Amino acid sequence: MALAAVLALAPMAQAEEARVVIALGDSLTQGYGLPEEEGFVPQLESWLRAQGAPVRVVNAGVSGDTTAGGAARVGWALADGADGMIVTLGGNDFLRGIDPAESRANIDAILTEAGEHGVPVLLVGMTAPGNYGPDYKAAFDAIYPELAEAHGVALADDFFAPLGADASDPAALRRYMQPDGLHPSAEGAARIAAGLGPQVLELLGLVPEGEG
Repeated sequence: MALAAVLALAPMAQAEEARVVIALGDSLTQGYGLPEEEGFVPQLESWLRAQGAPVRVVNAGVSGDTTAGGAARVGWALADGADGMIVTLGGNDFLRGIDPAESRANIDAILTEAGEHGVPVLLVGMTAPGNYGPDYKAAFDAIYPELAEAHGVALADDFFAPLGADASDPAALRRYMQPDGLHPSAEGAARIAAGLGPQVLELLGLVPEGEG
């Protein structure tokens, strides 16, 4: 009877085993300027669990990191295995005017490493401002859709896209951003987490409760 009980509980334990998602990124991922529980990663994990998905999101965000930094530590981030990875890098590259060709090569290396580990990726795009001219912006913005297609990974067009129409209105956007105008507030992080959440579920092959 004891063995029967253990066997009966085994499927339930397996069903509840958390999927692990690595969130590789910079300060946007790390949760700069926010209490730990209000950052993007904890809010994304909370959103996923609220949908009935047992997911643990590991915060591999480093403030100030560039795509080069991400490429240097992706192997370490994946060393213990993962069921998926979110890559949000590039903002510090264009803030520093780094050649888009270098950013492209670094993100390409990250996606290659993930592929070698057999880890599916959600690549989160970034949109460069026009400070460095239209050629720079066009070259930078093209990195994400082109590499996503080349590697066959999922793509989210822009980290801030979940802020919706408000993103085009500085006054409306202010409530979702910290005073520096670069990092989301707790409310902004919640909206971004909810916006990207469905793509994370899809990445993991999970369906929210009540669907499917």
